[in-house]
Amino acid sequence: MKLIVGLGNPGAKYARNRHNIGFMALDRIADDHGFAPWRAKFQGQLSEGRLGREKVILLKPETFMNNSGQSVGEAMRFFKLEPADVIVIHDEIDLAPGKSRIKSGGGHAGHNGLRSIHAHIGEAYERVRLGVGHPGRKELVPGYVLRDFPRADDDWLDDLLRGISDGAPHLADGDGGRFMNAVALRTAPPRSSAGTPKPSATPAVKHEAPAPADDRSALQKLVDRFK
Repeated sequence: MKLIVGLGNPGAKYARNRHNIGFMALDRIADDHGFAPWRAKFQGQLSEGRLGREKVILLKPETFMNNSGQSVGEAMRFFKLEPADVIVIHDEIDLAPGKSRIKSGGGHAGHNGLRSIHAHIGEAYERVRLGVGHPGRKELVPGYVLRDFPRADDDWLDDLLRGISDGAPHLADGDGGRFMNAVALRTAPPRSSAGTPKPSATPAVKHEAPAPADDRSALQKLVDRFK
């Protein structure tokens, strides 16, 4: 069994925030893969279903971002899971918009949701980092991640979320390479190679038969002209 956690803040006010891309990803997975309706549990919203061979619990903590670990720790203990069974999907300002990476273990890089999860279950869990871009200066980050994605971002955002959903069975199965390939097919599909134009057919050259030799005498030629 895998516990896949999407990070965000609860309520309509935050629904389209950059910080809520983890919630968005889980909503897309649940819709595309026929998961059960969301229900309140473990201080969050939970949905159950299957991804490939794995039974999967989707969890959106409703403790607000800075206390996400409370909800994650409670769910992990209830299902008797190890940190290695937990996958957290979250926004990443150090990646360009639309980019994604997988990371196992390591630090939280100042992300408050991850900081809270570290405090409750340790660092040995899997993360899916979804790039939302950086505002340019550190002091601008809090306001930036708590603002909505602009409508101009809708295309790449939809492609990224669809890619996450496409690859979710591989993610649950522990196959990070195939998961990333599925994401890439949505976000950076291979260009179809333009067919090399066929060379135009060389027109056939028509060879005419040589004219037969004229062995008439000059007088005969003159006579023939006046016939």
